[in-house]
Amino acid sequence: MSIVISKSPAVRARPRRAVGGYVPLVAPITVLLIFFAIPIGMMIGISFQDPKTLAWSLVSYERFFTDNLIVAGLFRTILMSGLVAVCVTAMAYPVGYYLARSTSRWRAVIFALAIAPELAGVVLRTYGWLIILEDRGFINDALIWSGFISAPIPLAKNLFGVVVGLSHVVLPFGILAILTSIQGIDPNLEKAAQVLGASRLSVIRHVLLPLSVPGVVSSLLISFTMAASAYATPALLGGARFKVLATMIYEQIMFFTDWPMAAVMAMVLLIVMLAFSFVGTRTEARLHKKLNV
Repeated sequence: MSIVISKSPAVRARPRRAVGGYVPLVAPITVLLIFFAIPIGMMIGISFQDPKTLAWSLVSYERFFTDNLIVAGLFRTILMSGLVAVCVTAMAYPVGYYLARSTSRWRAVIFALAIAPELAGVVLRTYGWLIILEDRGFINDALIWSGFISAPIPLAKNLFGVVVGLSHVVLPFGILAILTSIQGIDPNLEKAAQVLGASRLSVIRHVLLPLSVPGVVSSLLISFTMAASAYATPALLGGARFKVLATMIYEQIMFFTDWPMAAVMAMVLLIVMLAFSFVGTRTEARLHKKLNV
C-alpha cells in the first residue's frame, strides 16, 4: 500500500507582469523627460542663481515679490486669464450645446465657423482685431460717423482689447471641450424632465448644467492656461504699457539678459497655472461626488 502525498502551495504565485506591456511607454516617457522634465529642472536651477555672480542665491525671488511693477504684472495676468476663461466658457456653452444636440444641415456650417479661427495664425488674428479696435479702427470710425460719440473710445491697448483678442483665439478649444461633455449626456434625460413638466430653463439649470460640469471645468482650465501663457496677443493688443508675465519674461531675456529673473517669472507663472488646475479638478471632483450621492 502506497500513500501519495500532494503538496499544494499555501500561497499562489502572483502572475508576473509582462515586460512587454511597458514597452509602449518608453517613447512618450523619453520625450517628456528630454523636452519637459529636464528643461523644467534647468529652469528651476537658473532661478536660484545670482544674476551677476551666478552663485546660489534667492535674490531674484526676493526682487520678484518686492517689485511693485512685477507684482502688478502677476495680478494683471491672473485677472486677464480669469476674464478670458469666463468669457470663453460663457460663449462656448450655447454653441457647444447646439452642436451636440442639433441635427440641422447648418450644424456643419456652425462647426466650421467655430473652429475657423484656428485656420489663421495668432498674429494675423491679432492684427485683425487691432484694425477693428484701435482709435481709428472700424468700430470707432462707425460710431463717430453715426454721431453716437465725438471722440474715439479706447478699445485697444488695454485689458479690454487683450481679453477680446484672447477670447477669439481660445474660443474653439472651449467649444470642443463643452461639445464633448454634452455629447456624453443622454438626451432622454432632458426629454424626461420636460415630460414631467420642467421648463426649458429648468432643464438646463437642474439637469444639463450639473451633468456638463466636467466640460465647463475643462473649458475654464484650457482657457485660463492658454491665456496666461499667451505672448503675441497681449504684446500687440495690449501695447507697451500692458505688462503681463509672458511679455515681461520676453523683456528680461531679450533686453535685460537677466535669465534668473526670467526663470523666476516662468516658475511663478507655472505654479499659478498648476494651482488653478488643481483647484479646478478638485472642484469638479466634489461636484461629481455630490451629484452621485
